Amino acid sequence: MAKKRFLYSVFVFIVILAIAGVGWSRFITESSHSDLVSDGINNAQTKSPLLLIKRLRASESCENTYGFLPCTTTVVGNLFLIIVYGYLMFLAASYLSDGSELLLAILGPGLIGGLFLPILGALPDAMLILVSGLSGSKETAQSQVLVGMGLLAGSTVMLLTLLWGSCVVVGSGISTDIWTSYAARIMVISVIPFIIVQLPQILHSSSGRHLAVLIAFIVSVALLISYCLYQVFQPWIQQRRLEYAKHKHVISGILKYLKKHSLGKLLKDDGEPNEDIIKRLFKQIDADKDGHLSIPELRALIIGIELEEIDLNRDDAAEKLMKDFDQSNDNLLNEEEFVEGIKKWLYEAKRSTDYVPFSGSHTLRYIDGFHKQARQEHILLGDASDDVIEGVENPKWTSIKAVLMLLLGTAIAAAFADPLVDAVQNFSSATSIPSFFISFIALPLATNSSEAVSALIFASRKKKKTASLTFSEIYGAATMNNILCLSVFLALVYVRHLTWDFSAEVLVILIVCIVMGLFASFRTTFPLWTCSVAFVLYPFSLVLVYVLDYVFGWS
Repeated sequence: MAKKRFLYSVFVFIVILAIAGVGWSRFITESSHSDLVSDGINNAQTKSPLLLIKRLRASESCENTYGFLPCTTTVVGNLFLIIVYGYLMFLAASYLSDGSELLLAILGPGLIGGLFLPILGALPDAMLILVSGLSGSKETAQSQVLVGMGLLAGSTVMLLTLLWGSCVVVGSGISTDIWTSYAARIMVISVIPFIIVQLPQILHSSSGRHLAVLIAFIVSVALLISYCLYQVFQPWIQQRRLEYAKHKHVISGILKYLKKHSLGKLLKDDGEPNEDIIKRLFKQIDADKDGHLSIPELRALIIGIELEEIDLNRDDAAEKLMKDFDQSNDNLLNEEEFVEGIKKWLYEAKRSTDYVPFSGSHTLRYIDGFHKQARQEHILLGDASDDVIEGVENPKWTSIKAVLMLLLGTAIAAAFADPLVDAVQNFSSATSIPSFFISFIALPLATNSSEAVSALIFASRKKKKTASLTFSEIYGAATMNNILCLSVFLALVYVRHLTWDFSAEVLVILIVCIVMGLFASFRTTFPLWTCSVAFVLYPFSLVLVYVLDYVFGWS
């Protein structure tokens, strides 16, 4: 309710500013002219100042966005407008985020969670980038497009530095699953279009720049489609890999059990499986002595192994074990099938642990290594089976609410993206601060604040699963910036025949993405000290752009 009241107040204030901006009044004068009246009021009509925001008495003028929204040429006035429009963009991002979560709770992952919602998450940034180069003449667009590049670079850098490091701090160190490492690697791959579009500058060629923009746009769109397809199928891929890891863990437990009951003679001296011992163990497991192992007997075996370190459905595990070993598809295991199945997994254990055969009881040491490896693989993949899945109350109304929030967020983002860009450009003119730096610092706070707050809350829970989700979303958001937002930017540059001259900005994006991406690609544990790597990269990025552009004149 408080948010609604504040939003209402903001809209009322904007309306008052708009009305005041087109009003007329008389002003007090100290000079004595022949037309001075007795009350000292000049009858000449002039436009009044916008409330407390005093316009500059200069030849400069500003143009009202949409013909009625307020504008000003003063520093304070434009700062105020940036705050107001930035807050509205923050609201748009919040509505899109909240609506997405509601829709995801109802429809689940897959097409909605993998394709629709990631695009919506990047929509505010994409809107701002689009309007930064869409309106005005080519010269105006070339100037304003710096705002879009500042947002693109600033959003990616903020996510991977300030937010990344803050999550490590509030989590007092972070551990993630292997899927987070995959998300980091995908983000590194997503910088390929930046490299392509920079090739003419790297090769000092001016003739192929327009073609390079087109090729980079095509590659960026192809990566966007590929990423969305991956996100659509990723839940099923993750579930299948997790199921296989559980099955592998069960098999490794069975091998340890057989090793224990074979007195170290499961292998011959030459390292080959000892079939006689395996057959003897089969007879021990065959409780009813009918020459076959049934699913209840396999379930009893799994229970006897006591695999308590993983969450396991024993009925499901017994069925998967039967399916893996049963060659005749009669839902029974005879002695030969059991022997061949155990031999297959013994060979698999050898390959997985770099087995080097040597004689003696130590020939079975690799089974312990295989068991530890299977357990670690299961841990790295993460397990969502302990999550409590709650049903959504009144799904019809929740669906309507989600759609309305998504529509409202989209409408706000579309309506106020253009005035926000104009305010940034006017603030840049009033302060002589390059618009790139203003948009680099300020705009990501508006478009990514809701995601940042959510990420910090999840990271503060200090659980592996929530940390994995947080960091995966950070890398996913950076990936969408690198492909969706860049696709919009490249389309603008190509269609409007703008000049691609952003070498320093692209270099910053490449450095941050590659460093933070590779840093998380080959490790899943991030101690507290790792936040310093992320925090240092943020000021480094700003200083690098300034030095390259304004000292060495790259752009």
